[in-house]
Order: sequence, then structure tokens, then C-alpha cells
Amino acid sequence: MVLPGAEKTPPQFQADILSCQQQAQAYVAPQTDAANNQAAAAAVVGTAIGAAVGAMSGSGYYYYPRNAAVWGAGTGLLFGSTMAAGQSQASSYSLQRRYDIAYMQCMYQLGNLVPGQLAAQRPARAMRPVPAVPAVPPADTPAPNFPPPNTPAPVGVTPPA
Repeated sequence: MVLPGAEKTPPQFQADILSCQQQAQAYVAPQTDAANNQAAAAAVVGTAIGAAVGAMSGSGYYYYPRNAAVWGAGTGLLFGSTMAAGQSQASSYSLQRRYDIAYMQCMYQLGNLVPGQLAAQRPARAMRPVPAVPAVPPADTPAPNFPPPNTPAPVGVTPPA
């Protein structure tokens, strides 16, 4: 979820949405194509392996050897498709997550609010450095005069004579 920035009008916010959707889609497009190609290749390979295994192992069970190859190809297609679907599901979750992150980053950069993120703030003002206080006073510093002159004695204490 992304909310419009403080100074954004609804048309500006809609323009930001469209722009960031296109940018996020362009970001994940190469990975999407690769995932689709991998899923299709897994289904084809599964079908071919199933047909070969069916042709080799099923020739004694069927009167016509080609029937074994057909059953093997069908079984291979089923298992190959199932395997490809599992891989595709895992990669689609990852791709959706990457798309979401790219979209949120784009919207944040355009000045919109992303819940859970701090709003962009102005940099803090520079503060003057505080001079360091020496731990030991310099040697020519006079000793402190305690108590200060003309200080009355505390109540209940007699001053020394």
C-alpha cells in the first residue's frame, strides 16, 4: 500500500502509480521471461524422458510398442508439468516480491508515503561544536575560594573563631 504524499493531488498520484508500475515491470521483465522459459523447458524435457522410459519399459506390457511410448509421454508430460509448476510457483513468488519492492522504492522516491517507512525529512541543522572542557585546570589557575566571601554559616553550625 502506498499513500499520496502531503502535497500530491489525485492526478499527480495516479501519474506516479502508472510510472512506477511501468518501471517495476521493466525491472522484473527479464527474470519473468527466464522463469517462463525454464518452466516450458522442464515440461518438454519431462515429456521426452517419459516417452523414452515408456518406450523402453512398456514394450512387454502392450501389444503395440508405440502405445507404451504414448503412455510414457503422457506420464512424462504430467510429471514434467507438475515439476515445472512447482518451480514456476516458487519463482513467481520471488518475482512478485521483487516487483513490489521496486514499485515501493519508486513511489517513495517520488514523494509518496509508504506505510512502515519514515517520511523523508530535511537534514538536521548543523550544531556548533561544544568546546572541550579540560579535565585538569591549567597550572596558573588560582585555587577556588570556598565558601565565597561573606557567606553566612549554615543553620546550627557555629563559625570558627
